[in-house]
Amino acid sequence: MQEVVAAKVLVALASHGPGMSGAGLWAGAGGADASLLLIPIIFGIFYFVLILPVQRRQRQAQQMLGALKNGDRVVTTGGIRGTIISLKDDIIQIRVAPDQVRLELVRSAIARREAAE
Repeated sequence: MQEVVAAKVLVALASHGPGMSGAGLWAGAGGADASLLLIPIIFGIFYFVLILPVQRRQRQAQQMLGALKNGDRVVTTGGIRGTIISLKDDIIQIRVAPDQVRLELVRSAIARREAAE
């Protein structure tokens, strides 16, 4: 049985010439064209699925940080909740309950603004 299979493989290789590899037997004539067409399609999918949502989130975060004002209740990236009492260029001071402790933070340390109660 193995001899028959080996003979068929040899006949197939011989009929395609000495320069053909085993992979060349199975590849279609348009295989390279199809794979070249898939590369831009895959990049397009990656752009819309991975890159675009990240850019939207970054834009929303920048808008939120730019719109902060005194009296806003915020949560820091470390989970500290407080109320903004002072805003300077990149520095924000928040007041943290219950002891009215003042913390000075960089603006980028603010994770989100809490809804007004």
